[in-house]
Amino acid sequence: MSPLIVLAAGSLRPALTPLLAHYRAVTGLPVRVDFGPAGLLRQRIEAGAPCDLFASANTEHAARLRAQGLAFDVRPFARNRLCLTARRGARTDHADWLALLGNPELAIGTSTPGCDPSGDYAWQLFDTAASLLPAGAGDLKRRARPLVGGTDTLPVPAGELAAGWILRQGLADVFIGYAHYAAKLEQDPQLRVVAIPDEYNVFATYALALRSPRAGALADFILSAPGRHFLRKAGFLAIGDPIR
Repeated sequence: MSPLIVLAAGSLRPALTPLLAHYRAVTGLPVRVDFGPAGLLRQRIEAGAPCDLFASANTEHAARLRAQGLAFDVRPFARNRLCLTARRGARTDHADWLALLGNPELAIGTSTPGCDPSGDYAWQLFDTAASLLPAGAGDLKRRARPLVGGTDTLPVPAGELAAGWILRQGLADVFIGYAHYAAKLEQDPQLRVVAIPDEYNVFATYALALRSPRAGALADFILSAPGRHFLRKAGFLAIGDPIR
């Protein structure tokens, strides 16, 4: 039997790696997964890459495939939020999220808008922050450095989280990324994770795009109680979970 082919947003690796291993063990069905920036994965599908199930870090890429007739169903399945990670130092140790973004001396790293939803969400956060910052401090999109998640950006070494690696390399002072990585990033004494209050945060909705009938059983499993367990364990909110 040929394997079920899954293309999935890279941020889903901590959840889908054990989830798919469990699914294979329970069902005996082979599954092959390839992780990457969701926008670039969508482009691969549009160019004809084989894929039974696409797991996007936003609903827009999945909906675009359905609108083109390249998916027959779209199902939201998880939620996420943003946080800031800062390299520890005198300029960052006591600053809140808005002070970090508003400090023109700090280099801000992000993923790449258009290619990776994480970058798109960071740009949405900049729009909110700019309205709260003094005049002259809010040109965040100009200051930001899209360092990962693009067609020609830096490859993050295997086993590294983008935020931690970028900050330790001195490529940025602050990185905007997904909050489900916070617990692991906080284990690094060189780094400080800074929460963004919910009223200002950007909440991501992840969606599955089903492209073949045999993807249905796996999509059902991801949305089931066991599937939601793997999502929550990796730091995501399952659809229907309260935002807290």
